[in-house]
Order: sequence, then C-alpha cells, then structure tokens
Amino acid sequence: MARYIRHACVFCALLLAALLANATRVQVVQSREYDGNPANRRATIARYQQPRGDILVGGVPVTGSMDTGEQLRYERTYRNGPLYAPVTGFSSQMYGTTFLEHTEDGVLSGTDPMLAPLPLWNDVTRAPNRGGDVVTTLDRRAQEAAYRGLAGRKGAVAAVEPATGRVLALVTSPSYDPAELSGNNEAVAAAWDRLNHDPEKPMLNRAVRQTYPPGSTFKVVTAAAALDAGVVTDLDARTDSPDPYRLPGTTTRLTNEADGCADASVRDAFEWSCNTVFAKLGVDVGVRDMAAMAQAFGFNDTGVRIPFAVSPSTFDTTVDKAQLALSSIGQYNTRATPLQMAMVAAAVADGGRLRPPYLVERTTRHGGETVTGSGARPGRQVMRPATAARLRELMAGVVRDGTGTNAALPGVLVGGKTGTAQHGVGNAGVPYAWFVSWAQPENAPEPQVAVAVVVEDASADRGEISGGGNAAPIAREVMRHGSRAGVGTEAVGPDLRAVRPAAG
Repeated sequence: MARYIRHACVFCALLLAALLANATRVQVVQSREYDGNPANRRATIARYQQPRGDILVGGVPVTGSMDTGEQLRYERTYRNGPLYAPVTGFSSQMYGTTFLEHTEDGVLSGTDPMLAPLPLWNDVTRAPNRGGDVVTTLDRRAQEAAYRGLAGRKGAVAAVEPATGRVLALVTSPSYDPAELSGNNEAVAAAWDRLNHDPEKPMLNRAVRQTYPPGSTFKVVTAAAALDAGVVTDLDARTDSPDPYRLPGTTTRLTNEADGCADASVRDAFEWSCNTVFAKLGVDVGVRDMAAMAQAFGFNDTGVRIPFAVSPSTFDTTVDKAQLALSSIGQYNTRATPLQMAMVAAAVADGGRLRPPYLVERTTRHGGETVTGSGARPGRQVMRPATAARLRELMAGVVRDGTGTNAALPGVLVGGKTGTAQHGVGNAGVPYAWFVSWAQPENAPEPQVAVAVVVEDASADRGEISGGGNAAPIAREVMRHGSRAGVGTEAVGPDLRAVRPAAG
C-alpha cells in the first residue's frame, strides 16, 4: 500500500510541477505575446479605470475626465476644444492619441515611472499612479486673439517669446472638437469618418504640420544673408536692380506689384516688398551663403520637436541662379511652417539669437509637485547682433511707413514683414497672405512676442489678398494680448492698399 501512496505522491508532485511550469511559460515566457494580443482587453480596461491627468493653460485645465460608469470608465473631455486642439490633440478610446495627449501620455495616463513617489514600493504593490498634469507655455489671451482673428478662415497663427522660445499661441483654422473622438460608440466612428473626409481638413495642424511658400516674408532671411555676407553695407544706397529683372539664364522677367522698385535701396525695397531687388540680392549672395543662413534659421531641420514633431521647412540647396532668385523671395521650392516663420521673427527680435521653441513648461504629479522642468534648450547665434539690429530697423520701417501699417500699435515698437505667396499651377491659386512680426512695448527692455500669420482664404477675391490687409490685423491682436507688458487698444496708420497696389 505504501508503494502506491508513494507513486500517487510522485504523480501529484509531477502534476504540480507541470502546472507551475505552464504558469511560468504563460506569465513569463509568453507574457508579451498575451499582452499584445488584440483579444486581451485588460490593459485597455486598466488604462481607463482612473481619470487622466490634465493639460493646463495659464494654470487652468483645458481638459478633463468624465466617469461614464462603463467598462472603459473614464472618457476624455475638453474645454474650448477647437481653440486648443492644435496643442492638446485628442485622446480617443478608439483612435489613440495625438500631439500633447500623445507625447505626454506617460504623465497624463499615470504610467510614467517618475510619477511614483516610492518607486520600489510601487513595483511591489503594482498600484497604478494617478495621472499627472502638463503645464503648457501658452498665453490664453494670445491664443484666443489668434483664434478670433482667423474667424474660421483657413490658416494658422504661431507666436513665441523671443528671449526664451516659449510658444505663446498655436492656432489652426478651421478646427474641430477633440471631444467628438473621445469615446468608443458609433457617434465617435461617425465623427472620425466625417472629419477625415472633410475637404477643409479640420484635423490638419496647419501651424506645425503644413508648409507654405513664405513669399516675401522670406526676404527677412535674404536680407540677413546679404548683411552678414557684406553684400549690403548701406541700407539706403541705391542698388543695381532693374525693373523688371530678367532671371539669370532665362527670358523670364520678374516684376513687382509696387511702383518705384527700379534700383531701389534695400530699405525702400524691404518696406515696399520689391521682388526684383531681393531676387537679385539672393543671386549676388550666392546659393552657399543663402542656404547657410536659411539653415541657421531652422530650414531643412528634420528634428524640430516642441515636444511633438514639426514638419521641416525647406530651402533647396541645389538650385541654379534663376531658381535661387525665386527661392530668395520665398517662392520656387522654399516652404515654411508658420512656427518656422515665427522663429525667424523671434531671432531678429532677440539680437540674432534663435531659441528653440517649446510648448511644455513643466509636468507635475496630481498634487502639483514638479516631475520635469522646462523644455527650454540652449539657443544659437543665427546672425551677427549688428545684422539683427539693422533687420529690426528695416522691419520697424515696414510697420511705420510700408506695407505693414495695419499691424501698428500705439505705445509699442512693432516690426513686421508682409508676404503674398503665389502657388498652384501657373500661380493660378489664390495667394496666401503672410505677416511676420515682433512687438516691444515702450516700457519693456526687449521684444516680448514674435508672431507669424498665414491666411489661405479661398473665398476671397484674388485682388484682395495681401499680407498687410489680411494677416497683419490678426498679428496685431495677438501682439496686443501676447505682450506681458500690456499694449495699446487701437491700431494706427492707414490701410495702404488704398494708396499703392498690394505688395508682398
């Protein structure tokens, strides 16, 4: 009898060992396979079992979490969703995450190990951490001013603080409400289908993911290259620039919208946006120095993140002289995001130093304790300080006496550059209206905000599109509200479209 008992004990021990081996195989060896299996909903259920952390603007949450009482318990909510959509992105139970909801998902969902006050204890208990918060650099008033200014027209606005690189406004229009995509019901699927098939592309973040020909706003870069290279030494000296200007090696003649551009000085050509002067100036500088200056400003950089990725702005480095002439006035293959052009204006405003833009001021635990600090990074010198000072002088002249008077503000030194960018087959498309600028209140030691605006209004008459007429008033309102020193309430200066033909 004892022999049978021993056999039974051995058999039971073997069965127990087999069970333990199988449990080890399932829980250790095949854990990744089971975790990644679409049929395994445990991770998804756990993800939505607690409220998500918030994204803050000016210390106030613009996101929230709603208890649905369902299996996927907490659903994302948004305050002023269309206003902040280019920043927050969406957090959807069906379609994942985008923008800050994506790049800061570890903090917001509570899965970032840095959120644990006692990491070793959390490893033992496996207790979930409460989602942390993301504090943005946005200025609420500047963001609202940009959104109101676009008023539903297709376009975008980007504003940065020159001395730090803090992104103060990031707006795209038309926009959408991310809350439409939060849940997992049929309405969410219908909203996803509608938004993705909308010809106006409301989910496209035009401020950082769309590139446009920058038109005459690129003349800031061309002027910087010419001054830094010593091609231009006197802003008021007459230039050898015929009107029209025949593009080198071709029979194509480049003309101007404005009058009086023949042999105009760089100052006058900048104020009235003479294409012929700056096209020839780019050729005189040469492709090497033009490309070097463009790249110093950030063109052709594929690694810009704020923290989500920004589409690279481009300047073609393999052009011939005719193509270089067009590239130097922001046409041909030259393309830029609104954020890139805000960076150009910011570098001029900050004495030629470019601070990389960033959107996250800090991340915190749910109780407010800081987890990570500012996203600020070291800047780089783009041009000589003397060159930047002369460019500020030129840009101030545009707003005081040139094509950008619609951006003027009382009690504030404003510098700007208008742009009217051609596009489409044979330049048949309605031109894009651009304006880039910076503002320095009289009681401030340095410029406090740099802005880029682009308006692509397909409903407008072609002859009414101009950077000074369409984009400058939007920039003015953003500068008015985006300056910490406080600025005036009324614009000054006439609308020059009644005096001269619209110029870039």
